[in-house]
Amino acid sequence: MQPPHVMILAGEASGDAHAAEFVEQLKLLQPDIRLSGMGSQQMQRAGVDVFFDSSIIAVVGLVEVLRHWGDIKKAMAIVKQRLEQTRPDLLVLVDYPEFNLKMARHARELGIKVLFYISPQVWAWRPGRIHKIGSLIDHMAVIFGFEQRYYEDAGIPVSFVGHPLVDKVKIDTDKESLRAKLGLSSSDRVVGLFPGSRHSEISRLLPLMLDTARLMRERDPRLRFLLPVASTLDYDQISRQCADAGVDIIVSQDDIYDVISCCDAITSCSGTVTLEIALLGVPMCIVYKISGLSYSIMKRLITIPHIGLANIVADDAVVREFLQQQANPASLSAELFELLENTDYRAEVKSGLERVRANLGAGDGARNMAQLVLSLIE
Repeated sequence: MQPPHVMILAGEASGDAHAAEFVEQLKLLQPDIRLSGMGSQQMQRAGVDVFFDSSIIAVVGLVEVLRHWGDIKKAMAIVKQRLEQTRPDLLVLVDYPEFNLKMARHARELGIKVLFYISPQVWAWRPGRIHKIGSLIDHMAVIFGFEQRYYEDAGIPVSFVGHPLVDKVKIDTDKESLRAKLGLSSSDRVVGLFPGSRHSEISRLLPLMLDTARLMRERDPRLRFLLPVASTLDYDQISRQCADAGVDIIVSQDDIYDVISCCDAITSCSGTVTLEIALLGVPMCIVYKISGLSYSIMKRLITIPHIGLANIVADDAVVREFLQQQANPASLSAELFELLENTDYRAEVKSGLERVRANLGAGDGARNMAQLVLSLIE
């Protein structure tokens, strides 16, 4: 009897990482399983026969998609051909919805079972597309507990497997040692400036955060500031920008979780990093700033009251969000001092962050996902 064959499609670096995590668990549970797919280095290292390198098509934005349309079409043709030739027992689609749902349609036409992992954000915008998604897949695996009810209400088979960050976000070294490594003492009050990992975020949010740091330093010259730099960014350029701002800021390429744990309060962009901060229990505020035109369009499309992922997961405003004109140095400075100095308020925010953790699941997300995969091919 042939071992089961699972094909996995991941189109971006984050999807490649999430897929690699559950692949490792799959191989522990069923060592002879055959795995092929579209992905990149992490999936390949985990033991997947990667037949198309997804880093070629990992682009964001309309202009970038149009520029790489030839590569995207080539990837679609290769995936379709592989589906037709190999007829896997299960096709697992990891995020990357615009591409992956097209592949889901082709797989269904071939009679191949389809599992989608990491739901498109139907809860945030275009909620009506959930029915189209349901018509193209056999099962949805969600990473946020609140997503489950959306699919259940639409009559679509769904499993909450838990968020993979729950197992990843942890600190192995004590806070005092981590601070010493960065030239900080245990008594320092440290404010984290987290402008994001994308160039567009840096251009919008870094100047605002530097102005905020300057204003806070005027009130309390003893404050220390810590700014992590993602591997996707130019460390030297950001260091020069901080130096030119006239504020003494520690610019770090250390592990992001180590940096978070050294902070007493953080001002952050709105993405996944807010979940990482919440999991480590550090009080924060969220900043969101885009062009006026983009924001006016977005306001008409978004169907939820929160922007930051931490608040979305908690289904409550557990941390303050500063949007567009509200995102100014005076407002951010006042909020950060409140988080640092108001004991009751700080405790209230930390309690809210515990709810974020609870809503992300109990852990073992990759193993839960692997078990779901096996249940669908048995």
